[in-house]
Amino acid sequence: MWFSSGYRIKPFPVFSGFLTILLSLGLALAAVNTARMQAFLGERFGSKPITLYTDWRRLIGELRGAPDDVRLARINDLFNRHIAFLDDSALWGEADYWATPLETIGKMGGDCEDFTIAKYFTLVEAGVEPAKLRLTYVKARIGGPQSKVTQAHMVLTYYDTPQAEPLVLDNLIGEIRPASRRPDLLPVFSFNRDGVYVGGAAPAPVERLSRWTNLLLRMQAQGYDP
Repeated sequence: MWFSSGYRIKPFPVFSGFLTILLSLGLALAAVNTARMQAFLGERFGSKPITLYTDWRRLIGELRGAPDDVRLARINDLFNRHIAFLDDSALWGEADYWATPLETIGKMGGDCEDFTIAKYFTLVEAGVEPAKLRLTYVKARIGGPQSKVTQAHMVLTYYDTPQAEPLVLDNLIGEIRPASRRPDLLPVFSFNRDGVYVGGAAPAPVERLSRWTNLLLRMQAQGYDP
């Protein structure tokens, strides 16, 4: 069963102070230093990804003020068309590396988590409310909805309202579909800057995902300024 979206977080008291700091950093991610971003891109990846970077920045500007459905479609399409699926061991020499959007554009490749992260932050910067978006770990049935064979996968889910059926943005299927039309996906847990969600339980603090915290710090260093 897909999770309904609760827009409010009730952080555990022991984590509330650190969570406030982390959420402040997350809130700041819509502010960018494009000069620093371009410098990082050139120094780390050379000139090859500049065209994609330019298209990415232009698209974000064009979509500010657009309806959410337009933002979802165009940003989903940008990454699905121009980013090649490659696993972390091939790209980064690590078993599990969460790339920043700029790193994914620089490599022009990424795995399912990288696609999802890039779409999430791009949509937020384009003006979609962060609470409407979740990065969702699923078990994907290999071979169709009736298959018993599954593998770990990540998709981006969008909730128009807290109780709405989510839309699924996936790098494996170009069409954005409601969750009811993705019977091949079994949700495990989801998260965004507000918390980690498992079933109907109260959200847990997002800093429990150490890779998420590390991701935000690297994004800040690459040009997402507070």
